Amino acid sequence: MIRILLAEDQAMVRGALSALLGLESDIEVLGAAADGEAAWRELQRLRPDVLVTDIEMPGLSGLELAQRVQRHGLATKVVIVTTFARSGFLRRALDAGVSGYLLKDSPAEDLAEALRKVHRGGRAIDPQLALDAWGEADPLNDRERQVLRLAGEGRSASDIAVQLNLSHGTVRNYLSEAIGKLGVGNRIEAYRLARQKGWL
Repeated sequence: MIRILLAEDQAMVRGALSALLGLESDIEVLGAAADGEAAWRELQRLRPDVLVTDIEMPGLSGLELAQRVQRHGLATKVVIVTTFARSGFLRRALDAGVSGYLLKDSPAEDLAEALRKVHRGGRAIDPQLALDAWGEADPLNDRERQVLRLAGEGRSASDIAVQLNLSHGTVRNYLSEAIGKLGVGNRIEAYRLARQKGWL
């Protein structure tokens, strides 16, 4: 029996995934969480074989959850099911030790098959995305990504400095590095481009 935990913030999608997977004779859905922090608590409590998670959720993103699983050395394998067909997300997911990356518009039977493959120790990656992922590398480092994400949310350099416990000058340096690496004119263009590529 493959024991699954679902993490998905949209109630209808969460219910549909749970119902679909519940029809499989060899898959048991142990629980479902509506945000990243709740998923992390359930992960530690239930110790599922596989975590099926979206990328963008309140609290912790699916990528941050995968990083925590990896950092804490948990045996749970992570499969991301998302609408984001961006190679940048896939690269970051693979770096975080994710075993599966599927798109929500894939046929339902593909998910069950992917979970079986991952449970056996294999990988299940959307083939087109896998090809695209080896195209363009993400030029940003983690700090630049963090600062750019906050700038894109409309935060000032001073606000970002306070939130990340950095000096104002350091924040400005990170922003200017990100703008330079992305070859754009300002922080808003940098944020838009990085989002479009899946680097944020």
